[in-house]
Amino acid sequence: MRKLYYYWLCPFSRKIRILLAEKKLPFEIIIIKPWEENTSFLPLNPEGIPPVLTDDDGKNIANAYPISEYLDEVYFEPSFFGNTSAQRAEVRRLVAWFDEKFNDEVTHNLVYEKVLKRKMGQGGPDSTAIRIGNANIHDHLEYISWLCDRRKWLSGDEFSLADISAAAHLSCIDYLGDVPWDKHAIAKLWYARVKSRPSFRDILGDIVPGITPSPHYTDLDF
Repeated sequence: MRKLYYYWLCPFSRKIRILLAEKKLPFEIIIIKPWEENTSFLPLNPEGIPPVLTDDDGKNIANAYPISEYLDEVYFEPSFFGNTSAQRAEVRRLVAWFDEKFNDEVTHNLVYEKVLKRKMGQGGPDSTAIRIGNANIHDHLEYISWLCDRRKWLSGDEFSLADISAAAHLSCIDYLGDVPWDKHAIAKLWYARVKSRPSFRDILGDIVPGITPSPHYTDLDF
């Protein structure tokens, strides 16, 4: 059985979990808490952070980007990168947008500051960083809305890794109740479509010890 080393509020872990489910590949989850020393995990990823995928043949792949590429190359059908070079380029562009730009401007300022910072022994939350994250999220939701006005899904006509990546980040923030859905109706409709996919059900079932999810977190008609 393949194994996914995973943390509940890590959007990169969530992305791989959703991708595995979309590809209908069975796997076992092993929870990794980045703030806890785990000598058995370090050989799998010297950074000490999830996600890491151990495939059926014992091969270990660390980091969400190479895991995504690996899964697409080894288990091609269905592909979530697109079928043409132009489609794949656009999917990769948007994946980078959410995993780099959105992560730096929003996820880090909200999830890290509110949850991970104290657990990792790095002090209390920075209120300025939280305000910046809350301000920045509006621009990204507007961009999602702009894309959805012009396309069926974020990268084009097909559901792709771009949608998975964006939704993985937003799901972590939505767990904390920090997504202003009421101000971004088009982005909310897109997220509701992603949230309704069977691959998302297990994500919505995650409960982070000591942190209660927002009241609408599991509601498909939020």
